[in-house]
Formats: sequence, C-alpha cells, structure tokens
Amino acid sequence: MSAEYVPLAIIMFVFTYPSRAVGLLAPAIDRLPRQVLAYLQLVGPAVLAALAAVDIMVGVENGESYFTIGLPWLSVGACIALVWWRKNLFLGLAAAIAIAIVGRALGFA
Repeated sequence: MSAEYVPLAIIMFVFTYPSRAVGLLAPAIDRLPRQVLAYLQLVGPAVLAALAAVDIMVGVENGESYFTIGLPWLSVGACIALVWWRKNLFLGLAAAIAIAIVGRALGFA
C-alpha cells in the first residue's frame, strides 16, 4: 500500500463532499429550484467520473499521452446510452461494469 494517493483523496473529498452534503450544510436547501438541486447532487459524481476517465482512457508511454481504444470506451458508451435511454444511472453503471467484467474475463482488456 502506498501513501502517494492520499493527497489526491483529500482533494477529492474537499471538492466533492460539500456538494453531496449540501442538504446538511444549508438548512434552506429545499427552497432552491429543482434544477439547482439536481445540479448540486450530480457535481460530486461528475468530478469523480472525470478523474476516473482520465486514468482509464488516457495512457502514458515514454512521457507522451495517448487515448486507449477498446473496452473502456465500450463500457462508457453503453453506460451513457442506457442512462440517456432509460433515465436510470444504476442500470447504466451495472451494464458498464458487466461489460468490463466479461471483456476482461475473455481477455479483451
């Protein structure tokens, strides 16, 4: 186990926790418009997804960055399509995880 990611975890906490705990931190949150509440609830997951996407979809070799093409893109594309079609984030994430598990088990990753 390495401690090199502890500062990153602290930064992620500092930027995502307030948006997830805004209901506890702001007692009059229920008076905000629905669009604002929806936005505030999705800030944390969006930040974490962006950090994960860079780690998964971008590789570094000899100091140069490149996009990886393959299973991660298929998983993310399926997730986005299912969430857009069914309006269900859990279903999209479950499908993306299933694609990743099956793809890796078959040796595609």
